Amino acid sequence: MNKRVFTLAELAELTKSRLVGDPNYKITNVADLESASSEDASFLSNPLHGNSLYEKAMQTSKAGVVFVPSNQQLIPNRNFLLSDDPSRAFQQTVEAFVGEIKYTGFKGIHPSAIVHGDVSLGKNIVIGPHAVIDEGVSVGDNTVIGAGCYIGPNTVIGYDCLLHPKVTVRERCQIGNRVIIQPGAVIGSCGFGYTTDAQGKHTKLNQVGIVSIEDDVEIGANTTIDRSRFKSTVIGMGTKIDNLVQIGHGVVIGRYNIIVAQTGIAGSTTTGNYVVIAGQVAIAGHLTIADKTMIAGRSGVSKSITKSGKYGGIPAVPLHEYNRNSVFLRNIETYIEQIKELQKLCSRPQA
Repeated sequence: MNKRVFTLAELAELTKSRLVGDPNYKITNVADLESASSEDASFLSNPLHGNSLYEKAMQTSKAGVVFVPSNQQLIPNRNFLLSDDPSRAFQQTVEAFVGEIKYTGFKGIHPSAIVHGDVSLGKNIVIGPHAVIDEGVSVGDNTVIGAGCYIGPNTVIGYDCLLHPKVTVRERCQIGNRVIIQPGAVIGSCGFGYTTDAQGKHTKLNQVGIVSIEDDVEIGANTTIDRSRFKSTVIGMGTKIDNLVQIGHGVVIGRYNIIVAQTGIAGSTTTGNYVVIAGQVAIAGHLTIADKTMIAGRSGVSKSITKSGKYGGIPAVPLHEYNRNSVFLRNIETYIEQIKELQKLCSRPQA
């Protein structure tokens, strides 16, 4: 990080936070609560309750200032910056210390890039070394296409997009505005579809559909999103997808979903809006997931979820039911011994 110095008054103004403490106190860096020094800013987004780990971390931290929720109970004689979203306020502070980040030092179209003669490129485009832009591609203003990317024929990419190195976007796919795609992601690979004859031989079904990614989506590294068989695989506006996620052909992801790493969603499944899917979740094909559903990590969804709520387990059930069953399972040896004792009692001769 750059060696910059901010007073607490300056950080309060920058982050629109309410300062409790010394406005002239100087901060030179950021750190977590455990490792922070007296010159560091840190943050706590979780409320403190009783003797929780969070409270202990707050009490022992040497941080010069801590970003906390507006309703936080404060420790006397310490510096705090209060806001409704301390994580975001802290992030603004981190970025202020780091300064502008350059994702590439190249400008314009690099000489080693291969750009077909029949393309439409907007203003302030960056195309990095060894990228390939195929026939009929359209790219909007201020979009950056990193080194080694491949953009297939007749693909449309909007404005202010950032494609990190070695992203593949295959033919005819549609990418909206302000989309971020991390390295190694593959958009528009063939869906996994075959016919099988009487002898068990598999014949490929040609996947002639596309992938459509709406505005403000982010797609993680090495994530794959398959093109549909004949329509569109859709990623809704504002959705954020982590690394190593597999989205099958014909899937429709709603708006503002969160999908965490190593999740797999089979073909033709539809999720609602504001769905949160934790890591390593498996979702079967041709299902529907209701709006505002949350699915716990390592769950297996085998049936449609028609009512919003929290779900978990294999197969996924309402989370309270899953938690109750987990308690029963942990105590199963005790239950077995109790059953054996009851069986012994029942098998004794009656007096």
